[in-house]
Amino acid sequence: MTSQRVLIWLPSPLGDAIMATPALRGFRSLFQDASITFLGSAFTKQVLSPSPFCDDWINLEKSFWKNIQQIKAGHFDTAITLKNSFGSALSLRLAGINRRVGYTREGRSLLLTDRIAPKRTEKGRFQPAPMIDYYLKIAEHLGNCTDNKKTELSVRPEDTEVVLEILPQLKSLTEPLVIIVPGGAFGPSKLWPIERYAELADTLYDVCGATVIISVSPAKEECLIAESICHQATSEPINLGMTSLNGGQLKALYSLADLVITNDTGPRHIAIALDKDIITLFGPNNPKWTQTAHDKEIQIIGQAPCVPCDKPVCKQSQHLCMESITVNEIFETAEKILGSKH
Repeated sequence: MTSQRVLIWLPSPLGDAIMATPALRGFRSLFQDASITFLGSAFTKQVLSPSPFCDDWINLEKSFWKNIQQIKAGHFDTAITLKNSFGSALSLRLAGINRRVGYTREGRSLLLTDRIAPKRTEKGRFQPAPMIDYYLKIAEHLGNCTDNKKTELSVRPEDTEVVLEILPQLKSLTEPLVIIVPGGAFGPSKLWPIERYAELADTLYDVCGATVIISVSPAKEECLIAESICHQATSEPINLGMTSLNGGQLKALYSLADLVITNDTGPRHIAIALDKDIITLFGPNNPKWTQTAHDKEIQIIGQAPCVPCDKPVCKQSQHLCMESITVNEIFETAEKILGSKH
C-alpha cells in the first residue's frame, strides 16, 4: 500500500521558516505514516536540516514552471502552503494536487481546497500576531492542537568542525564570544547606525574581553556594512563578510556564541531556536509579529511617535526610532548577561 505523500511549502524569509518549526512539528505528528517533503530555498534547507519533521526536500527554483514540474513529479496527495503568495497556490493547483491547504489571502481562495481565514482588524488589515501562532493555526485546522511553541534547530557536529577550522581563534576561547548582526534583508529602516556598532564592539572588547564577530549575509550591501564597522572599530572584530559559511555552518557558529546582538532579522531566530542569550533591537518593525516568548531574549525597542511603521525605508527626516537606542543601553544589558556567564 502506497503511503500518503505530503508537500509543505515553507515561507521564504528565513526567520519565518524557523518560526514555522512548531507547526512543522505538528504536521509530523498529524502525518506520522506519511512521506513529508519540504519545498524551500537551498539556504533554508541548510539551516533547517537535519530535521525530524520531513523525509525529503525539493529546492525552490526561480523558474515558475520548473517548480510545477518538480511538484508534479512528487505525486503528492496533500500540499500545505505556508508561503502566502498567489503563485504558490497556483503552482499547487497546476501541479494537480487534490488537497491544497493555506490562508485565504492574496486573491487565492479559489485555488485552495482547505481555506483558513487570517485574522483582520475592523479596518480590514491583518491583525498583528506572532507568526508562530499564525502557522500553528494551519496545524490546528488540520487537527493538531498544541501548547508547544518552541522553535528548534539541530547542529551537525561536522559543521562545527568546519567553523573551527575556518575560524581557529574560536577553538580555545576563555572570554565571551559575541555575535553582532547589523544587517537585514527587510530594508535600511531596521539598521542601527554603523558608528554605534563599532563603538559597541570596542566596548565589549575593552571591558568584557569579548571576541566579537560581525555577522552579515553575502549581499553586497551587508558586506559593506560589516566592512565599515570593522574599519571604524579599533578592536579588530572578525568580519564574517570575508568568510563564506553555508547555512549549516552559520548555525554551528551561532551555537558557540555566549550572546547574539541583532536586529529583528533571520539570524535572530537562529539564535532563539538554539536557545542562546540574545538582545534584539526593534525600531520600525512591530514586535507583535515575531514574538517567540524566548526567556533568554531582551528586546530593546526604539522610541519615536511614528513606531511601529513596518516600512522598509524611513520616511522621516531623522531616523528617530533606531537613533533613540544608545550604545550604553545595549552594552549595560550585554554586560549583565555576560557577567552571569563568566
